[in-house]
Amino acid sequence: MASPRSIVTVHAHPDDESSKGPATIARYGAAGARTTLVCCTDGAEGEILNPAVTLAAGESLAERRAGELDAACRVIGYDEVVHLGYRDSGMPDSEANRHPDAFWNAPLEEAVGRLVAVIRSARPDVLISYPDEQHEYPHPDHIRAHDISVAAFEAAGDPARFPEAGTPHEVAKLYYTVWPAIRMMKLHEKYLELGIDSPYDEGFLERISAGERFTTTIDVTGFAHVRDEALLCHATQIDPTSPWWFGLPDEVRHSVHPFEHYRLAKSRVGPTDVVEDDLFAGL
Repeated sequence: MASPRSIVTVHAHPDDESSKGPATIARYGAAGARTTLVCCTDGAEGEILNPAVTLAAGESLAERRAGELDAACRVIGYDEVVHLGYRDSGMPDSEANRHPDAFWNAPLEEAVGRLVAVIRSARPDVLISYPDEQHEYPHPDHIRAHDISVAAFEAAGDPARFPEAGTPHEVAKLYYTVWPAIRMMKLHEKYLELGIDSPYDEGFLERISAGERFTTTIDVTGFAHVRDEALLCHATQIDPTSPWWFGLPDEVRHSVHPFEHYRLAKSRVGPTDVVEDDLFAGL
């Protein structure tokens, strides 16, 4: 019997897996694909954004966020969660960004090697990470997650690279997660249609109006609720009363644009200038 299809996603912090493509992972997992999350950092430099949440005595934010991540991944249905082992790098020019254990300061070859080991173990058909250009939120850890993903995509199949990391494996396709303007614009229009104040101001809408190019549209009808449930597991990071995430009624929010989008960045099975509705197209 052939092995099931496999997807590895590479995310920077706990909660990124819940805001970028969770319904896609739930859909493919339900169809039998094996799914693996690589979380690069511990999220120690996040802020508690939910006023209803406080840490217990002696509890660190990183510890709390690790528990939140576990809960979210159960909701999404990941088969495996791998912690790459780095500290949250914080924002540029911050004290955290200079911490010796920060992901941003890790030797690139070391971080790539750790990801190569995951890829050779999980043996994915598809690797998903972040775009090369991240204008809206250029966090150092998101940039570095992109860097190591591109490098590991190339290195994982090369027996001369990282021989200690396991049997070489070539990933067929590398995708970038995309959150295009079309989704935000449709949500904004629905707020106005229902007479509800939109949380998306003119400045935000103008910044995203150019939109990010995408090649691949995944229909997540029936799985859109997974995003909400996974996000709410991250109680330190997500305020359940936030209109940004939850301002529209559930059934409306889930039906406005039940799609998640990706850009095919590299492919060993065909061109990248494609229009697709399946991450495994061409395999």
